Amino acid sequence: MMNPDSVKENLEREIGVRSLTLAIINQTIGTGIFVIPALIAVTLGAAAVVTYIVCGILIFLIALCFAELGSKTTASGGVYEYIETAFGPYAGFLANNIYWFGACVISDAAIANALADTLKYFFPSLNNDIFRIAFFILIFGGIALLNIRSVKNGIRFIEFTAFGKLIPLLILVIVGASFISRENLNWTITPTVDNIGSASLLLFFAFMGFETPLSNGGEIKNPKRTVPLGIFLGIACVLIIYLAIQMVTQGVLGGTIAAHQDAPLAAVAGIVFGKGGIIFITIATVISMLGALGGEILSVPRILFAGARDGLMPKALSNIHPRFNTPYIAILFYASLGLLFAIFGGFKQLAIIASASALIIYLGAVLATLKLRKAGSPPSEKTFKVPGGFTIPLLAMSVIVWLLSNLSEQELLSMVIFIVTFSFIYFLMKVLKKMY
Repeated sequence: MMNPDSVKENLEREIGVRSLTLAIINQTIGTGIFVIPALIAVTLGAAAVVTYIVCGILIFLIALCFAELGSKTTASGGVYEYIETAFGPYAGFLANNIYWFGACVISDAAIANALADTLKYFFPSLNNDIFRIAFFILIFGGIALLNIRSVKNGIRFIEFTAFGKLIPLLILVIVGASFISRENLNWTITPTVDNIGSASLLLFFAFMGFETPLSNGGEIKNPKRTVPLGIFLGIACVLIIYLAIQMVTQGVLGGTIAAHQDAPLAAVAGIVFGKGGIIFITIATVISMLGALGGEILSVPRILFAGARDGLMPKALSNIHPRFNTPYIAILFYASLGLLFAIFGGFKQLAIIASASALIIYLGAVLATLKLRKAGSPPSEKTFKVPGGFTIPLLAMSVIVWLLSNLSEQELLSMVIFIVTFSFIYFLMKVLKKMY
């Protein structure tokens, strides 16, 4: 059973199936899809579509676990809420901090810098540090204010950016299909366990982020129905779009795809639409990055809010705005950290930790599914349940462990240090609470 105090959150329930589906699409289709098609093709060539199918199956296994967990809670916090309920406050504290800081803040700062670098094409002044900092303040401050004033504002922004990135991508796929050369789709590289494994580790990161909108559990209408439907529709749409983009990119660029590893879609757009194609896809990239930031600032502060609500984070983070009914302190705090890291940059090692963090959190959520399945639900409470007993959660767990095994020793060591550091903070907080 999930948190019974969820009814006391005083948040507005504004997120339905359409909004959650679009939020998942928006959050999953980020900056990676504008680069990954070439990186995957370098490893597997035209056979790269196999990796998409493999990753699609794997992400659906994990998503099924999230659907079961999400349908059982009406509280905010998402993956933190699931893990804390299953394994207690210590596991909840680690999940909360590993996720919002390790997997979100750092990636937001990276996206903001990528956004500034992309816009330098139109605004060379962003090479200047002062203008760059002002730009970061405008972006983080503007999106934070939008979300503080109303969760509806945040949802509408997500819906706008979701359509704003999807329409150009769909146009590129539809028009680009007529430029495909069949010879470019011939398999010249044989898929093996090794090359599929290495490619899947990279591509899997392009599917990460679908769980972020579930952090708004306290603002989701009828979660028993909305969460499973939103997850299934969102991920299905993402998989179809990814496959179409990969096919068009490979089919148009063929053997030259390796020469366009930094911006394969821009290269395709240049061939399909001429000189205006680069501008066309650049605008889509900017909208995609803004949407990713907007989705994070909409959802991740709810994890901070949930942690504060349960006494694992400073109490101020659980404050609700008296007029707008949003966790405004948590939103301001989260956006400010993203701004700080964006300004100072230099966090390459932290970016590696962010990737490993997401996998650890997914593993925790799958284990939570198994634990809470044993606890059961009241007979009167009808919630979504993953079919096949423990089979799917165990398969999902095996997949995550397999992906983690592909991390380098340095990445694994960084993750261990990260967990040890937050464990020390947790037990220090417990000692201080007893003393005072």
